[in-house]
Amino acid sequence: MSSVHLAFSSSAGVALSSLAEGAQGVIVEVRQVRGAHPVSEASVERLLSLGVTPGASVTLLQRFPGIVFLCDQTELAVERGVADAVLVRLRENPS
Repeated sequence: MSSVHLAFSSSAGVALSSLAEGAQGVIVEVRQVRGAHPVSEASVERLLSLGVTPGASVTLLQRFPGIVFLCDQTELAVERGVADAVLVRLRENPS
């Protein structure tokens, strides 16, 4: 099972899918999700290959109908279940 996390993270973070539009943060982990919406290892590997990696900055742009977010300089759109696999530590003072 694939899982990549930020080594110096003190918090597990919150799922990208649960952020409010405009929220900013830093990715702390990309993992497979179990339960109602499992994410395949291939999907996790695809996210990682697109730069969705621990330490990358993210901004949530849109929540519906899909999750659209900016990861560093790349705008991506994913299904809600895939966004559950990306854990984010929110920035206290977004700029």
